[in-house]
Amino acid sequence: MNWYLGNNWYLLLLLVLPLLAWIIVKYLGWKKNKRKLFAESKFHQNLFEKNTSFSKFFPVLYILAVFFLVLSIIDILSGSEKIKSVQKMNNVMFVMDVSNSMNAEDIDPDRLTQAKNIIINTIKELKNDKIGIVIFAGEAVSVMPLTTDYNSVETYISDLQTDNITIQGTDFLKAMEVTVSKFKNISKGSRKVVLISDGEDNEGNDNAAIRLANSEGISITSVGIGTDEGAPVPVYEFGQLEGYKLDANGETVISKRQTEALKKMAASTGGNYIDGNNMKDAPKRIAEELSKKMSSTDTEVNSRNANHYYQYSLAVSILIFMIIFIFNPKRDFNI
Repeated sequence: MNWYLGNNWYLLLLLVLPLLAWIIVKYLGWKKNKRKLFAESKFHQNLFEKNTSFSKFFPVLYILAVFFLVLSIIDILSGSEKIKSVQKMNNVMFVMDVSNSMNAEDIDPDRLTQAKNIIINTIKELKNDKIGIVIFAGEAVSVMPLTTDYNSVETYISDLQTDNITIQGTDFLKAMEVTVSKFKNISKGSRKVVLISDGEDNEGNDNAAIRLANSEGISITSVGIGTDEGAPVPVYEFGQLEGYKLDANGETVISKRQTEALKKMAASTGGNYIDGNNMKDAPKRIAEELSKKMSSTDTEVNSRNANHYYQYSLAVSILIFMIIFIFNPKRDFNI
């Protein structure tokens, strides 16, 4: 623990010392001249109190006393302590697919609810990490910047629906571009993405998304939601089920989880693919992935709870003033 004077401008208080020395010199000179005017020097020994050898040190003692007093004042005003802490943390952006296929109910109750619950339960496994949310389909939108307010994140997640994005599809590049913009002021070593999607309706931009992620130092942990067998895609209007998505031939579309792009994005950016269908296992595995290669952030702050030493210099100052008072009760400078 190191002590320092903080604002060095307080050291200007030490200019009091030469000012005090100048005043003492002027006073002693004035006093000597007054005695000469009062009487010739040969009568001084009879007219004035005899000087002691100790009295010659009074000017020095006054200056020393004030010096230690000034030091104690500087410490009280500005004494502080630089505390450096090393904190390991990540900056995690949860990038969640909200395309219509996420309404499929091959996972109970549906893929979108499973994705939201994975994020909520993963957050509970995290500690100091900053987290944010980006949702995407055919386009992408940031719904929450990086924050440590986990309660707010949970509130935002609960309100997300597939109709939050009007342009449908699964464009990983658009998702990555928005995510990169939210990592603008974050060092590349601590940029993490948790990509949650069924991988379906891929626009073919996964390779471009991988190149962008690598150039920006982003590690992707991909999480696949849905089953290989798949399920029909419900179509909702104003929250009411209107039917199921049909293809050009009028046949019911069966949405299946497509993991190839998800696995490739994870493997190509130093992350891993995780099966998101198992709620008991997925959040812990995601948290474990995020804990790998955590970056260290050095933070240095000035603590007002610093080690103060003013009491020692103040004690010395008081002691000197007491000596002056005891041996010079007139509080006078003799010459």
